[in-house]
Amino acid sequence: MAYKKYVEMVVRCTADGAILPLAIRWAPGIMYEIDKVLDIRPAASLKAGGAGIRYTCRIRGHEKYIWREEDRWFVEAKSDTMPSEG
Repeated sequence: MAYKKYVEMVVRCTADGAILPLAIRWAPGIMYEIDKVLDIRPAASLKAGGAGIRYTCRIRGHEKYIWREEDRWFVEAKSDTMPSEG
């Protein structure tokens, strides 16, 4: 079963108030750049529970979801392996 893994994010805040993720810090010393943000919409995490703004991102050639839930960011995780690797 998946769980919410809260992560640190590097983001850019634009002049019009948009928040765009640039990189995800998976663990100390492990950072993954976000190649492209493909979609932004309100959505629920069906695997781990919770809801917020879901960012569909391309990371290392894989599409992955990242959620902003109020002031925190999370991903759906099964283990401590980066979602794009497993």
